[in-house]
Amino acid sequence: MNMRFLVRISAFLIVLTSLSGCGVNSIPSYDEQVSATWSQVMNQYQRRAELIPNLVNVVKGYAKHEREVLTAVVEARSAVSKVELPKDILSNPGAFKQFQAAQGELSSALSRLLVTVERYPDLKASTNFQQLQSQLEGTENRIAVARRDYIEAVKMLNTELRTIPGRWWHQFLYADVEAKETFSVSEELQQVPTVNF
Repeated sequence: MNMRFLVRISAFLIVLTSLSGCGVNSIPSYDEQVSATWSQVMNQYQRRAELIPNLVNVVKGYAKHEREVLTAVVEARSAVSKVELPKDILSNPGAFKQFQAAQGELSSALSRLLVTVERYPDLKASTNFQQLQSQLEGTENRIAVARRDYIEAVKMLNTELRTIPGRWWHQFLYADVEAKETFSVSEELQQVPTVNF
């Protein structure tokens, strides 16, 4: 009886030791990476939201009769700030799409604002505007990089949850970890633009 017990304990220890190198910690590691990259996405969106009031104020001084465009930017920024992010946003498709749609509206409003600015050569020459535009362009690039990093982290986690042995670890040890949502391209952006000369 003692010998059987020792054999079982030895077998268990051998299996446990061999499993420690088989990805048992991959799921929590990937889940933490997703959380970290999501924080960076949110950080960049926050940076953009903080730049917008300054940009709008500079443009207001030059483009007083462009109220419609300025209002659209302010309203889109307000809508973004009102979106309540549930704790499960990364695994909640509806909440994630709502967040993405609000950010998309803000991006669209900012694009319309920058196109409108083309009509005001004095504004385009303004140092304040140039600095804000440069910061905003830099922020948009940072958002793109942060989103790319997030998408890659989600891909790694979701792949681990769907493939063996990660699928087994998920089932037995990490059932609370859910697959995460990723960004998608809106229908409008998938359309090929028409260019007329």
